[in-house]
Amino acid sequence: MSAERKVIQEATRRVLLKDFLVRESARAGFGGLDIQRTPMGTRVTLICERPGILIGRRGEIIKRLTDDIQHRFQLDNPQIEVKEERQPSLNAQLMAEKLASTLERGWHFRRAGHSTVRRIMESGARGCQVILSGKLTGERHRTERFKAGTIKYCGDGVRLFIEKGFYQARLKPGVIGVNVWIMRPSAKLPDEIKVKGVSERRPAPVEIVPPIEGDEAVVPIIDIPAAEEPPP
Repeated sequence: MSAERKVIQEATRRVLLKDFLVRESARAGFGGLDIQRTPMGTRVTLICERPGILIGRRGEIIKRLTDDIQHRFQLDNPQIEVKEERQPSLNAQLMAEKLASTLERGWHFRRAGHSTVRRIMESGARGCQVILSGKLTGERHRTERFKAGTIKYCGDGVRLFIEKGFYQARLKPGVIGVNVWIMRPSAKLPDEIKVKGVSERRPAPVEIVPPIEGDEAVVPIIDIPAAEEPPP
């Protein structure tokens, strides 16, 4: 098999594995996936909001999920690790799922979009953008954007600081795509420059000695040079 076919096959396997895990961990709140090849096998890290639901009683659900992954996707000795998301409001995938669930419950798309943006910004994000696309109000497809803060669309800023999440809201008129972009609070943009080692020079404080009883106060005399007269 050529190198190109191996790359395509591996990428396809990762996409199918992610779709499978999103469906299986929907109740636990899927927040992200990380796959790493190790000498001991394949380590799969799942980030979710409620890890107890995914692990199950005595680890029964996670064991069954491991066996399904090994047989369906032919992974070498898969090991699943479940991590809890400490800040769900700053996880783009979780917020996309929550927004899609809100739309399915009947919320108006503008109210749901503005509410999601406000919640993300109140959690400390530097910027966020919500994109809804589909049959929002009528039979025609349209796209609505809700944005706050700073968002980068190209360059290293997108790769390093922007986290993206996608989910689908299934309504009676059709499927609505939900995209959520979040700029992390720790993002440092290239135009933000901080100069170190520069301090403001302030004049030294003048100490005023109060006069002693019986002595006259001594007022320092300051010689002020006279202004030079202009030449005739």
